[in-house]
Amino acid sequence: MKGKPIGGVRRAQLITTYGVGSLIAVGSESFMVAGLDRWPELSPYDQIIHERRLERELGVQCFRLPPASDSDKYGDIPVIRFPEIQSCPSCNRLARARFFGANRSPAKCRECDRELVPSRFVVCCAAGHIDDFPYFRWLHKGGDVTGTDDRKHDLRLKATGRSASLGDIEISCSCGVRTVTMEGALAKGALRGISSCTGRRPWLGDVPGEECDELPRAMQRGASGVWFADVRSAISIPPWSEGVQKLVAQHWKSLRRAPDIRERLEELELANHRLFSVEEIVQAVEKRRQDEAGHTDTSEAALKVEEYRALTRTTEERPGKQDFVCVPWHDQAITSDLAVDQVMRVKRLREVRVLRGFSRLAAPGSADAGRRASLYAADNRPDWLPAIEVIGEGVFLRLDTARLVDWEAQHHVQARVAPIDAAHRDRFARFGLVPDREITPRLVMIHTLAHSIISEWSLDSGYPAASLRERLYVSDSMAGFLIYTATSDSAGSLGGIVAQVESGNLAASIRSAMDRMSWCSADPLCVESDTSGTDNLNRAACHACVLLPETSCEEFNTLLDRALLIGTPDQPDLGFFSEILEKASPSRMSMPF
Repeated sequence: MKGKPIGGVRRAQLITTYGVGSLIAVGSESFMVAGLDRWPELSPYDQIIHERRLERELGVQCFRLPPASDSDKYGDIPVIRFPEIQSCPSCNRLARARFFGANRSPAKCRECDRELVPSRFVVCCAAGHIDDFPYFRWLHKGGDVTGTDDRKHDLRLKATGRSASLGDIEISCSCGVRTVTMEGALAKGALRGISSCTGRRPWLGDVPGEECDELPRAMQRGASGVWFADVRSAISIPPWSEGVQKLVAQHWKSLRRAPDIRERLEELELANHRLFSVEEIVQAVEKRRQDEAGHTDTSEAALKVEEYRALTRTTEERPGKQDFVCVPWHDQAITSDLAVDQVMRVKRLREVRVLRGFSRLAAPGSADAGRRASLYAADNRPDWLPAIEVIGEGVFLRLDTARLVDWEAQHHVQARVAPIDAAHRDRFARFGLVPDREITPRLVMIHTLAHSIISEWSLDSGYPAASLRERLYVSDSMAGFLIYTATSDSAGSLGGIVAQVESGNLAASIRSAMDRMSWCSADPLCVESDTSGTDNLNRAACHACVLLPETSCEEFNTLLDRALLIGTPDQPDLGFFSEILEKASPSRMSMPF
């Protein structure tokens, strides 16, 4: 959509916060980001991002940094006015913006010349549909709900001002029906028998609504549950992180089917490249051709295995542009006392984050993958997806597998995680699906350990917790995690994370993190909790001890239990680090919770 800009957001927010289908408040107005098929065509201003493994998985040719051209010729991100229903603060009329004669921004009442106020309420369903709140049906429930009779139906919305509660928002109609308030409208089943899901997808323009049997739920348009980003990410690792592969990716359309690679390199003026020889470029092209011809597993689990292997071997820094540098750090205090058998300093890494869809009402997960809302119309799929790249640094820790196997085999450890695994199965059962994995003590403990270290390092490294992220590598054959910077600017490589290792204080910082986990201001309620969190997927975990900003956690702050780190008053040996903490402070285990 070309024309005068109405507002602005950071590019990274168009992936995580204000992506396609989300609502953006601009001044006193509200807009929805339009689908990808309505975004401007690629222009010289656009930055193309390549990440080979993600391109294979998501079936696209490339990724595109959200445009920010500052040019009327090319345009930026298109939006539509939503909610369509507006109210006038002067005459209190409640209607769609076009009935006020509002065609431009800012929308004004033609009669009162006052700026209109967008509806505070929308309705969403679990399938990703969204529509205006059905004020007419809410007001006329049990009576005429068609609005097609001879009576005049001019709706009015008025806030009495007595309080900020929903009970003080009154809706009336010129037909004389009894005035009602919005009291109870946001309850889970409030619209049952009043309104069904319209299947509307306004971000796709005039695309007809889908058939949907979901019960819609009313929400305030600014609520977090109105839009959840479904972001897929991957870390660039060898060979795709190497400079020669990045060079090939830039010219892949020309090199992909070239009968003579060397001749094509001459045409592209790459034969005398200052960093790479012709042989190196030819080998890189051949490798990519083989990769495209093969049937490589592109699942998330397979990508994690590839990353785990890269993180556990040394990748030295070499001349030329390089996206991945990973070197070991040897610390006897870590490997012998803290059950960590490998520490790797990831001095440079590149992460690509791609918006592949979104959900409403609940955060996206494997249980509802089929309910992910699309970013584009089905018959107009682009060969790209919006993405950002993050350049930063991190630290990878791998736990001692032998000690881990002995610990997780204990009956009381397995019993501690059983309620979380049962809740995970119930989550899938609600959608008629088979669970994607078993929730094991190893997964919950390592996940909680990552959270505790992020909290500790946020105090020492100079990064806020929201700028640090975890990446878990947990299975029968993997037992590690990566903590890395998550900022999309140059601050991501300031060195504060790697410095936690090179300062020689890594062991002390882990012990300090465990000591913090041994007490919570919400104890004893927190540590004695049987279930907590979304869908009962946590145990001893709350905002006072373990939970992090959701940008930092790849499991949306679920599958956490600090008792698996430090034990409980009744079972002090339950925690993986209980013995370590007891040696450090013998009186700790007898401290009252």
